[in-house]
Amino acid sequence: MALHTIPIRRVGNRITLFLEGDRELVMLSGLMAGALVFSAAELRATLIGMVLWFSSLFLLRLMAKADPLMRHVYLRHRRYHAYYPARSTPFRDNTTSQGNQYK
Repeated sequence: MALHTIPIRRVGNRITLFLEGDRELVMLSGLMAGALVFSAAELRATLIGMVLWFSSLFLLRLMAKADPLMRHVYLRHRRYHAYYPARSTPFRDNTTSQGNQYK
């Protein structure tokens, strides 16, 4: 008797992106650029805000294209950074008991 399979559709299993970038980071950069433009109310601040918005949008799109979950990976890396001790080196001589530990 064959097993009954249920297909998993791509539409229900996608990462939430906004303007092809990470949703929260794109909205945060837009908020920061908008706050800069409207709080200063100056032509120079408007130009800087637009440059900030478009450059951050470009970089966030590149980041999402490489890995849509890169923000979560980076935050997890920052959280566990103190946990992983730096002990590995190409010049380390392992004893036989250390080598037998992983067999």
